[in-house]
Amino acid sequence: MLFAFAGAVGLLRMPDSFTRMQSSINIATFGVLWTVLGVAVYAFSNQNFVFGIKTVMIGIFIVLTSAVAGHAILKGGYKHGIRPENLVVDEYRRDNPNE
Repeated sequence: MLFAFAGAVGLLRMPDSFTRMQSSINIATFGVLWTVLGVAVYAFSNQNFVFGIKTVMIGIFIVLTSAVAGHAILKGGYKHGIRPENLVVDEYRRDNPNE
């Protein structure tokens, strides 16, 4: 609940879409991660090792894919003209001048 609350506050308080997206990714990643961890602890405590290992693998998959998916969504938004507010240095534009 703490991560969901902090993420919701971040969604309301952050100035632009890039920082809001980072906050929403944290909600999804950490909220699901703690749920999966609780299920894994429950499975291992009941000697159901196969289910516990599957649950741990699902948690690892979610952590890896949510970060990559968030990055891909933000990069797509940048390519379509969405820019962060108060951008001081634009390293991506410097390294990719044609985009």
